Amino acid sequence: MNLKCAFSGHRNLNIGGYDDGLLESVISDLIKTGVKTFYCGMALGFDMQAAEKVVEFKKKTPIRLVACLPCGGQSETFSLSSERRYKEILKNCDTVITLAPEYYNGCMHRRNRFMVDNCDILVCFLRKNSGGTCYTVKYAESFNKKIIKI
Repeated sequence: MNLKCAFSGHRNLNIGGYDDGLLESVISDLIKTGVKTFYCGMALGFDMQAAEKVVEFKKKTPIRLVACLPCGGQSETFSLSSERRYKEILKNCDTVITLAPEYYNGCMHRRNRFMVDNCDILVCFLRKNSGGTCYTVKYAESFNKKIIKI
C-alpha cells in the first residue's frame, strides 16, 4: 500500500493546545498503516513542525517527504532562523514542487488544493473557522478525504 498524507495547520502553534507528541504519534501510526508519502506546504508553524517530524522518521523507515511550495521565494519574509530551518527541511525532501514562479494572490490556495488532490489523508491543526487551514479542510471534506485533527 502506498497511501499519501498531506499536512495543513496554523502558523501560530500557541493557540488551542497544540500537542507535538500527538503529531509524532499520528505520523507513526500513519506509517504503520501504509502511508509512504507525506506532502508539506512548508509554511511557518504546523507545516514545518510536521515536516521536521517526517524527516526524523525518514531516518528509520523508507518514506518520502514532498515539499509543495506555493511559489518561488516563499521564505523571503521569514526570520533568519526560520529560513535556516526551511532550507534544512528542503535538503531532506525527496521532491520539491514549486507551483508558481512567484507569489500571486491565490497561490497558497492553489498549493493547498494540490496537496489535497494528491493525498488520501489530511492531518490538520485547525482551531479557527477562517483562513487557509479552514479552507483546506473544507476542500478535503468536499472530496470525502480522511481527515485527522490534531
